[in-house]
Amino acid sequence: MNLRPAAYCVIIEDGRMLLSHWIGGAWTLPGGGMDPGEHPEDAALREVTEETGYVAELTGLLGIDSFVVPASRRIEGQGDLQGLRIVYSAKVIGGEYEVEKDGTTDDVGWFTLDEVAGLKTSPLIPFALGRHHEAGVGTPLADRRG
Repeated sequence: MNLRPAAYCVIIEDGRMLLSHWIGGAWTLPGGGMDPGEHPEDAALREVTEETGYVAELTGLLGIDSFVVPASRRIEGQGDLQGLRIVYSAKVIGGEYEVEKDGTTDDVGWFTLDEVAGLKTSPLIPFALGRHHEAGVGTPLADRRG
């Protein structure tokens, strides 16, 4: 079974949630796959900037989600895939709104939570929002510097 670790951010400011739109798909959290050897925190921040143009700061760990895509639902010969998604809370600290060029997303938007409920979204959204509400703003992050 292949493993795909990824990191995402829940960013809610002034009652609006920042979402990215997959090309031809659904709205999801800004985030994505980790590069080999990359720390999940670094991946989450990199992905936010790549997909939205914003620079973010992590404010907490919301949770970890896992799912399996059986080989029968993937391209022939690829085998089963386990997705491991690490979800953080974050806030925007800089940058400017800019849609990713030549990537996996084709739009970015700020939505009220009522608007989010009416959008076609990835299954990650309900998980992340549930954790966000349960934890308030997330579990504080450990200091990685030692």
